Amino acid sequence: MNFKKEGRLLLDIQKTLELITPIAGVSGNEMKVSGYIKDLFSKTCNTVKEDALGNIIAIKEGSGNKKARRKIMLAAHMDEIGLMVKKIDKKGFVFFTNVGGMDYRTLLSQEVTIHGKKDIFGVIGAKPPHLQKQNEKNKSIKMDELYIDVGLSKEELEKWIDIGDFITINRDLTSLQGEYITGKALDDRGGIAALLECMKELEHINHQLDVYFVATVQEEVGLRGAITSTYGIMPDLGIAIDVGHGRTPGVPKEDTIELDKGPAIGLGPNIHPKINKKLIEIAKKFNIPYQPEVIPGRSGTDAWAMQVTQSGVPTGLLSIPLRYMHTSVEVASKKDIELTGRMLSLFIASLNDINWEEWLCY
Repeated sequence: MNFKKEGRLLLDIQKTLELITPIAGVSGNEMKVSGYIKDLFSKTCNTVKEDALGNIIAIKEGSGNKKARRKIMLAAHMDEIGLMVKKIDKKGFVFFTNVGGMDYRTLLSQEVTIHGKKDIFGVIGAKPPHLQKQNEKNKSIKMDELYIDVGLSKEELEKWIDIGDFITINRDLTSLQGEYITGKALDDRGGIAALLECMKELEHINHQLDVYFVATVQEEVGLRGAITSTYGIMPDLGIAIDVGHGRTPGVPKEDTIELDKGPAIGLGPNIHPKINKKLIEIAKKFNIPYQPEVIPGRSGTDAWAMQVTQSGVPTGLLSIPLRYMHTSVEVASKKDIELTGRMLSLFIASLNDINWEEWLCY
């Protein structure tokens, strides 16, 4: 491995994620982050557009015959889980609900921003333990017992926020030891960073296919962006890039994947076996570490929507190991993100002279 090159790539990943992870992008309200991603994609792709649902679709044209070029779609979602205002009580406290699979156990004492007519800073509070009854102390706090305190009266607050306004946790990306990073929305802006690494690698690799890089919306609430973008592109092949549960204490080994051991390559009914086999072949050929990820049913990722669009799309899945998923302190390794981007670029190049009908036949 070229360590000088690796160091450059890892630094770029850090800067990219420092830029895009703090930006608000709750499912259904991705406009702020999508603008930044659109700009990043435009640096290396031939065309970049936004569809009616808000997906960002960038095309990097291949070197093959224009009329006969195949299309490969790479999808990573840009939306994040978050909260939404559902009530403002007479004292100005804001009660909320979740958008996507928020782990409400992690919400107490978080700093948040309510995105209304202007951004309003607040903190999430609850009844202090000193004032709880004995039976309350032995129970976890429910979401409807939490509220946001912004320090304004109801009358003042209602000038700036409305029922239905989105709320995000305040968290900047931070470095841990080694190549580990922590922050919010690494699910799946780590996947967006992997797409950017793939783009950069393809600058120096001949690829005959047209590559469609898609930053999808509303994955966390039903894979909606992947459904519409795949329908519009109708690729010959698709790969979703998402995150998988990183190994942590108390979790069965077979349900997790290791950080710093490369991306996990999905296998199961959601995954075309020839794509799984080809990704493993590429990993072995170029000494890229990888892990198998057994997915016995639907993957819960954009790969599920891609696979069953129109008459069907042969689909693969790469998962970046991630600890503490759906919290504001998700942890990933920059090395795994870089390896994911490299594997994708080499996979794309390997399809230059393939007989598609024969290869994708079961």
